[in-house]
This record gives sequence, C-alpha cells and structure tokens, in this order.
Amino acid sequence: MNLGTAPTNATQAKERLYSQLAGSLGRMSRAIGQTADLCEHLQVDLHAMRVFAGLDAAKFMTVAAQLNSEEDEKDTSNGKPTER
Repeated sequence: MNLGTAPTNATQAKERLYSQLAGSLGRMSRAIGQTADLCEHLQVDLHAMRVFAGLDAAKFMTVAAQLNSEEDEKDTSNGKPTER
C-alpha cells in the first residue's frame, strides 16, 4: 500500500474541517460587512435625530418666548406689576 497517493481518513477529515472553517469565515466576513453598513446607517440616523431635536427645541423655545411676552404684555396692561 502506497501511503503517499491514497488520502487517509485523517486527511479527508482535516480537509473537510478546513472547508467548513473557510465557509464559516466567509459567513462571518459577510456578517461583519453588514454590521459595518448598519453602523454607518445608524450614524446617519443619529445625526438626523440630533438635527431634528435641535430644530424642535428651537421651535419650543420660540413659542415659549412668545407666550411669555404675551403674558408680560397682559400683566402690564392690567396694571399688575410683573413678578420675576
């Protein structure tokens, strides 16, 4: 029997395991790529949320300032001193 030409069960098992490892590494590489893409999308979404929150806060502060000035005008027109 010539051992150099016929693959042994151990060699076949090793090649099968390396093939499985290669497949697993390929799937892991794709999953990491998808995770990186999702992280980029998350960064874009977080930036948009910051902009939206800033605009919303500015609107709220504008409305609050207008309401406060209207209350001050009512208080001074009624002869009441403003308390602050």
